[in-house]
Amino acid sequence: MAVRQIAVKDTTAASMLDLSAPEFRRLVEVGALPQPCRIGGHERWRVDMLEAVVNGDAAMPEQEFEL
Repeated sequence: MAVRQIAVKDTTAASMLDLSAPEFRRLVEVGALPQPCRIGGHERWRVDMLEAVVNGDAAMPEQEFEL
């Protein structure tokens, strides 16, 4: 049985979105993607939040961003 990840590091999150890690970080910095949460001093991105952005279910900022 495969374990479903609920939070991932930046390189995994970038891979999930078919982005390079620097491009993923840039989109986080400008607010197009969610900020990470901290778990024991580690930054992790919630998979459900990334999926919400891709599915169009996340609250969108007023400014448009190109993924």
